[in-house]
Amino acid sequence: MHHDGIALAADETDHDHHRPPGVASVHTRALMTWIAIYPLAAIGMTLLGSLAPTWPSALRALALTAVVVPVTVYLTVPRLLLVALAVSTRISRRHRAGRTGLPNTGAHQ
Repeated sequence: MHHDGIALAADETDHDHHRPPGVASVHTRALMTWIAIYPLAAIGMTLLGSLAPTWPSALRALALTAVVVPVTVYLTVPRLLLVALAVSTRISRRHRAGRTGLPNTGAHQ
């Protein structure tokens, strides 16, 4: 997608590249996906190396991705995004409270 001659990510649609509150940027989602996949893939490769050392590489990759992709998409990334949202919200509240000089009275202190 292009906007004003600049290539945008799929979630960046408006003029100022703002997202609705609570929607992680494509960069945050990519980082969270990598954080989720790397340890799962490392553990899976280690286990498959021990459990199926004679399997061809393509079959081991198929078995590994058959487990890692659904676990990542349905379990790990959504939880990591919730953590990222909570951290971002907390930082934003502190920043707003510091700018206004008012105490932070948010429910999640």
